Amino acid sequence: MTNTPEDFWCVIPAGGAGTRLWPLSRAGSPKFLHDLLGSGRTLIQSTVDRLEPLVEDRLIVVTGRRHAEAVSEQVPQVSADRLLTEPSPRDSMAAIGWAAAVVERLDPQAVIGSFAADHVIGDEERFRALVTEAVAVARHDYLVTLGIEPTYAATGFGYIREGDALAVEGAPHARAVVEFVEKPDAATAQRYLDTGEFRWNAGMFVVKAGVLLDLLATWHPELAAALRRIAADPALLETEWDALERIAIDHAVAEPAAAAGRVAVVRCDVPWDDIGDFHSLAGLLATAAAAGGEVKDDALHTVGPADVVTVDSSGVVASRSERVISVIGMDDVVVVDTPDALLVTTRGRAQHVKQIVDHLKAEGRTDLT
Repeated sequence: MTNTPEDFWCVIPAGGAGTRLWPLSRAGSPKFLHDLLGSGRTLIQSTVDRLEPLVEDRLIVVTGRRHAEAVSEQVPQVSADRLLTEPSPRDSMAAIGWAAAVVERLDPQAVIGSFAADHVIGDEERFRALVTEAVAVARHDYLVTLGIEPTYAATGFGYIREGDALAVEGAPHARAVVEFVEKPDAATAQRYLDTGEFRWNAGMFVVKAGVLLDLLATWHPELAAALRRIAADPALLETEWDALERIAIDHAVAEPAAAAGRVAVVRCDVPWDDIGDFHSLAGLLATAAAAGGEVKDDALHTVGPADVVTVDSSGVVASRSERVISVIGMDDVVVVDTPDALLVTTRGRAQHVKQIVDHLKAEGRTDLT
């Protein structure tokens, strides 16, 4: 087990609808509540399993009210007073900042780590060791991000540009951060890879609770003050939450703090995926099959108890219905069958699934989204 200080807390923001995994993932049943990899654990359960050795019971989950009951059932080890339920979605800064304000009142010098509920991370022992390095750097009042080693010229992620190595004891993989950059086009992403200076931004941050809120107060003072008020008096949640500024932590704090020299990165060389779409999911299923000794690089992989008959096909089939699904002569196909919606596309068009969700919303079909 990795040893970390007793005042290190983990925060799990559990939000979003995962629209590119529709119709499996929906606003009322987002992807973090699903077992997408057939491991027997949902994504949020796997996240808690991964982090518990670092913090034991010092863990806070922030989620929406419509998901609170399901989250409580899936991770009962998170006590009711540490399950923070948002009256409405206000993006990641409000969610993480609220948890930081709660921890700050318990210990102003405590370090928090924020880790999304729906990511898949391999080599968990190595990951925990790198988080421990990030804690050591955060004690020097840095906002620390874990930068994923890029494996291809991805256009779906933001990037972190590294600077010089930091001489922090216990953190050999720490570097200064020069800047955060938005999702690039393919040519720019390839240039980033060629330089060797960039990491994927996976949105994992480690920082003292008080430092995070003080940084937020520098650029968004009203938001910081409101979060601290709510933490001090939970009765204010109903009257103040919906008026909070809606902004991501990257834009609110990470980007301006990097420009001010306050951000560090710990190089994170473990397998990582945010399961952003069915293309990504198919790749993860293929990797899991290969690790299990199955040769399925060009096979049709299944999610859940799908009853599938396949001939000369590859891709992924996910089913939540009782129908038999037959696929013949289809390469890189995606079939998702649920009781009230059926999706058929290809891995190459998986990023476009969100357009279907947007169309359904525009048509008032919120029962399906």
